Amino acid sequence: MGTKTAAALLTACLLLSACTAAKPESAATSNNQTPATSETSDNTDKGQGTASSPTNSSEHAGSNHVNNSAVQITPQTGNTVADSNEAINSTANANKTYHLDKAYNVVPNQQGAEKKVVLLTFDDGPKEAVMINKIIDILDKHKAKAIFFVNGYRVKEHPELLKLIHDRGQPIGNHSWDHIVLKNKSEAEVEKQIESVQKIVKDTTGQTPLFFRPPHGAGGDVGRKVAKENGLLYMTWSVGSLDWTMKKSQPNKTDSILKNVTEQLHPGSNILMHELPWTVEALDNLLTRLEQKGYQFVDPQSIEVPVS
Repeated sequence: MGTKTAAALLTACLLLSACTAAKPESAATSNNQTPATSETSDNTDKGQGTASSPTNSSEHAGSNHVNNSAVQITPQTGNTVADSNEAINSTANANKTYHLDKAYNVVPNQQGAEKKVVLLTFDDGPKEAVMINKIIDILDKHKAKAIFFVNGYRVKEHPELLKLIHDRGQPIGNHSWDHIVLKNKSEAEVEKQIESVQKIVKDTTGQTPLFFRPPHGAGGDVGRKVAKENGLLYMTWSVGSLDWTMKKSQPNKTDSILKNVTEQLHPGSNILMHELPWTVEALDNLLTRLEQKGYQFVDPQSIEVPVS
């Protein structure tokens, strides 16, 4: 009787062991990403808000703030910044009010959104603390935000100026490292020019730019591709102030800036300006004039950016 009991117990143990070994491993869950939105681009390297206006062509190549130094900062490896931007952009775009059309004008995403808006932008900085503070003081007075498109070599020379713009609550855009024409450069060179700025801005402010404007308005297909891969919205402009063509000795520069902008003005205008003394001098009058014409200043944070 004892032998039979022992045999039965042995059999039960063997069966229990077999059942435990056959337990399946749980399957890994996948992370689904939000589908990418289509990139807004056109077939040229210039804004075309008003076809008859010469100020919508590429930025003046003879600008006196071009720097020919070699890129000093090696772009980060991998797609850490681009992946981070993708996750942020795909979520944030659900609540965006505006997008840019093919002529780089600001367009509402739905009925009821204000159409009579303008986007303010300043290129080629950061240059001087006094000038930056004056610009932002005027923007604050008018409750306006502007994109400050910066060059990497300038940020490297004066990171405190970039931090000043950031600390005063203004968005920062990528304007390449050296302010060179990108459309005929290799993809590797364009990546270096764009991604080095992404890195230095991130290292300096803790935030990565979401907007890219190619120097001289000439980024080409490769510039659009690299910008999108880095989660950047590519844009030129649709209204040019022509402030960059003016000389220090030229009379009536502020009046000329007002005239250049207001003659081209239309709903959704993407206005190109620079960190220049005469632009600072004209800015308060310009923003007042725009308000008198019924225009509002769009917050760049309300504009859709691409998902890489």
